Amino acid sequence: MKTESRILVGSLLTEFKTVSAMIDIYCRHHHGSDVTPCDECKSLRDYAETRLDRCPYGENKPTCNKCPIHCYKPEPKQQMKAVMRFSGPRMLLPHPFLAIRHLLHERRAVPQTIDKEASNRHKRLKANNK
Repeated sequence: MKTESRILVGSLLTEFKTVSAMIDIYCRHHHGSDVTPCDECKSLRDYAETRLDRCPYGENKPTCNKCPIHCYKPEPKQQMKAVMRFSGPRMLLPHPFLAIRHLLHERRAVPQTIDKEASNRHKRLKANNK
């Protein structure tokens, strides 16, 4: 059985880079991982990538704290909150463009419509991989 492939492009790819950078900062400080994140943080990163890939807003995705759809399960949601609270203020020096882009993106209004094409994309990919 093939694994589901994820294709993040455009703003979703940038969002994933931002989340990955935040996880790296958090893991370095809390788990002492210098080069690669620990298994727990890798698992959180994979989960975040899956959630981004399946986001019903697609390219018009709002920032998670403004999103009316709560797609994270409770445990990963708490982990991600801890990561973002710790890493958010520390993003500006190592990743200034990602940090500023995220702050500007947070100010945008939440889209009123859901991109039906984006929400069905993962279903088509899964069907093609069977």
